[in-house]
Amino acid sequence: MMKIIQEKVFRASILTIPGIGSQRLRQLIAYFGGAAEALEAPAGAFSELAHLVWVKEFLQHRVELNPERLQERLQREGISLVMPGEFVYPYLLAECADAPPVLFYKGVLQEQKEGIAVVGARKASPYGKAAASFLAGGIAREGYAVVSGLARGIDTAAHQGALEAGGITWAFMAGGLDTIYPYENKELANSIIEKGALLSEYPPGIPPEPGQFPARNRLISGSSRGVIVVEAAEKSGALITADYALEQGREVYAVPGPIFSELSRGTHQLLRMGAKVTEDMRDVLSELAPFTPESRLAEVPACLEGMTRVRSKGMMQTESKWAEILGCLSDVPLHIDRLAALCPLPAQGIALGLLELQLAGEVLQLPGQHYVLQR
Repeated sequence: MMKIIQEKVFRASILTIPGIGSQRLRQLIAYFGGAAEALEAPAGAFSELAHLVWVKEFLQHRVELNPERLQERLQREGISLVMPGEFVYPYLLAECADAPPVLFYKGVLQEQKEGIAVVGARKASPYGKAAASFLAGGIAREGYAVVSGLARGIDTAAHQGALEAGGITWAFMAGGLDTIYPYENKELANSIIEKGALLSEYPPGIPPEPGQFPARNRLISGSSRGVIVVEAAEKSGALITADYALEQGREVYAVPGPIFSELSRGTHQLLRMGAKVTEDMRDVLSELAPFTPESRLAEVPACLEGMTRVRSKGMMQTESKWAEILGCLSDVPLHIDRLAALCPLPAQGIALGLLELQLAGEVLQLPGQHYVLQR
């Protein structure tokens, strides 16, 4: 447990280095096997990465990092950390190739919780706000988390609709959680963290810069089974979220609007491209019915049924060789990042071991880089 906590804090610390974001942190973890290893590795170990301009910056600044001080600040500000492989990390997001190696959050995250996103225009019409609140309330009552970005307009209405229905809502921020943007939503943010959460891939002290909002949108769609666009102009940021949703294999829904409104241009464009017409929650649930939040829990046991087999001498030798990996696994899916944090082997050893164990029929790989014992 202490090793996992330490790894999360080290990952968070690396993100405080200028120019180092989630993507570059993923590269370091993939190369060295963990954030701790990247921080402790001698400069010579970076020779194969020397062509990357940002590596020089990393080496210059890593000696200045103070993980203990960052951990104290996070505790003071009520900010928690979660990384892929932990049960409260949004598991749909964990299945995305560009999932943040660590998330900062304030509030409460529930295990195996699924989200449905509601996004749209900041300068929303009364019609749009009413539609967003209505749909969000229905989503919340069905047991899903309402996912949005705390922006003015549709986002605000969606969060409020979920809270008024007594449900849970997640707000992904485009900067550190020490800065609520827009400030006028500070009270709403405080209400969200009572049952839901504010989340970000940025550490405290990082302001919400314009270029960070599109990156934030991929987290909204990645955490969701589907994305509902309520109102959007032709170049709305909500359309970026819809694009990410399509790339991530999520459903995209759009609420029709008045034909004379500029805020209908984007949603009607989505409808022409194949988005599903959404007037109430039945339109959404009809698409998601085969995969309710409860059914997700039954998927893994079902796929493991009937997998008994004869154990050969070769299999037993493979088991002995990779006992450290097998000791970390069970019939509960474990993400590769969590396995790396628990297992004493280096990253290269874990990768080789998993391959051999899969070939021997000892381990099964599930979607999203999760592994279980195949017994």
